Amino acid sequence: MKKKIENLDCVLLIDDDEATNFYHSIVLEEETIDLHIQPVKSAKEGLDYLLCKGNYAQLPQPGIIFLDINMPGMNGWDFVAKYNELSQEIHERSILVMLTTSLNPDDRERAERIPSIKEFVNKPLTPEVFWKLVNENFN
Repeated sequence: MKKKIENLDCVLLIDDDEATNFYHSIVLEEETIDLHIQPVKSAKEGLDYLLCKGNYAQLPQPGIIFLDINMPGMNGWDFVAKYNELSQEIHERSILVMLTTSLNPDDRERAERIPSIKEFVNKPLTPEVFWKLVNENFN
């Protein structure tokens, strides 16, 4: 049964793979009511969304940011470095989750050393992982 989640208006999906963003959007749509799901195809676009630039000026801000590591140009680690420079307000309203295909233990260890990264999760996003994050952070 679909649920409305209090205190969660938006989920931001940052992944250069359109099919992955599409699949993760469907997973979230099947689980929730009244949740804005915003897929973007680059880390730069994700930063623009968080900073309300351009077409993103009037859209709700994310409570959860799902971030891929391996993307062309600015990768997930580059995004995290820029994210850490953003305002405290942005950090207080959102959690950052690495959502990746990486099986490299160095990536997991690196993520665990960065306080702004709440979780390190392997793709694909599942309803169970999503609800675990919601229950731990939004209920």
